[in-house]
Amino acid sequence: MNWYEKLNQYFPIEEMKSKKHMETLLQERKDIYHKDEGKNHVLMYAELPDFLFIDYLFVSKDARGEGLGSKLINKLKDKKKPIILEVEPINYEDSDSEKRLKFYQKQGFKHAESIGYERRSLATNEINKLEILYWAPNDESEEKIFEAMQQTYTLIHTFKDKEIYGESYQPVHEVLSMNDKGNNQNIFDELT
Repeated sequence: MNWYEKLNQYFPIEEMKSKKHMETLLQERKDIYHKDEGKNHVLMYAELPDFLFIDYLFVSKDARGEGLGSKLINKLKDKKKPIILEVEPINYEDSDSEKRLKFYQKQGFKHAESIGYERRSLATNEINKLEILYWAPNDESEEKIFEAMQQTYTLIHTFKDKEIYGESYQPVHEVLSMNDKGNNQNIFDELT
């Protein structure tokens, strides 16, 4: 099974970029977009001067519990930059969503409670709500994380979207919002 098939089997369709989109990023944005692949993992991420963005992290069921995910995260942490990623809210019908959150909590990630993120999937045409998690080695503010997410959305998620999908994703100001009150419930509070 190739790297894309592994990701496609693990992540919901509404969160998946097309293979063409990821291959285009790997070829045309190789200065920032990277793939780290092994027998039991696929890590797709962007590295910008001030932060890292984990697009996809897959560890095969065969290797779970062996510390591979932690090793991959620690390799990124060694770069001493904030790390940002998107997760779906807990779905109690999908035990993996809770396991993912527990994994990132154990890795020291925080929930960006003041950042709202909703975007329409080009695959399903439905609005998907995602949560932003971040690891901040220098105690970076959620405002900095918000700015980094805006960059990520523009440079990665919408890169050549019209050309690849035949239509564009929503503009960044419709997808990401900053709520100064931080009234989103902390996603980690939902863990059992």
